[in-house]
Amino acid sequence: MEERGRLDRGDGVELAWIRRRGREPMVVFLPGFRSEMQGEKGTHLAAFCAGHGVAMLRLDYSGHGASGGEFAEGAIGRWMEDALAVIDREAGPSLVLVGSSMGGWIALLIALCRPERIAGLLGIAAAPDFTETLMWQAMTPVEQARLLAEGSLTAPSDYGEPILITRGLIEDGRRHLLLNGPIPISCPVRLLHGQQDPDVPWETALRTAERITGEDVRVTLVKDGTHRLSRPQDLALLSSTLAGLLDKDGG
Repeated sequence: MEERGRLDRGDGVELAWIRRRGREPMVVFLPGFRSEMQGEKGTHLAAFCAGHGVAMLRLDYSGHGASGGEFAEGAIGRWMEDALAVIDREAGPSLVLVGSSMGGWIALLIALCRPERIAGLLGIAAAPDFTETLMWQAMTPVEQARLLAEGSLTAPSDYGEPILITRGLIEDGRRHLLLNGPIPISCPVRLLHGQQDPDVPWETALRTAERITGEDVRVTLVKDGTHRLSRPQDLALLSSTLAGLLDKDGG
């Protein structure tokens, strides 16, 4: 039976979450940029966990999905703090983090903040540092100057409405960059990435694996996979990879 709730993070903004109780470690799903906990991968993982009696927590960051707040006021640090607020209040002591795209970056940051609680980490097209490498560095000098002067600009998206990029998002992202140095994470890490990903280069997975200091790190490349990795065969790979992480913890 799923429980649904809302957590006031302390400033009147309520964060939506869905939890299912079961055996630990608890799976925590962290959605991507402009995505939400009720998306295809989140609901697939919820069904997997329900079928295996595994505890699970899903959440929406502020400005996303069913949560309150304005998207334009968000940034990587803010969304990481949102996730931590829900995890610290609603999750069990032992966690396997599953992060999709931006959620992979946030999962890495959470693992650094709560190392004693993380039993494993699974990234799906994980996108650490994307605000710098895939947004700022992709802009022309004119676009960069406009963003700094006006505080925001929009970029086209293949997934619907144009993407709003704020100066705050870029500047905050720089305070949370990970790929320029060691990432001191020791739990088992699994990274899935499609080699036809048009949004986040698959080499990002290799660079992330190289930076993580722990030894139990594996990268799985899906040669014909795209960014979403949501085809039936991709979701089957996701399930089997998660099952392996849960088994490593003795589940």
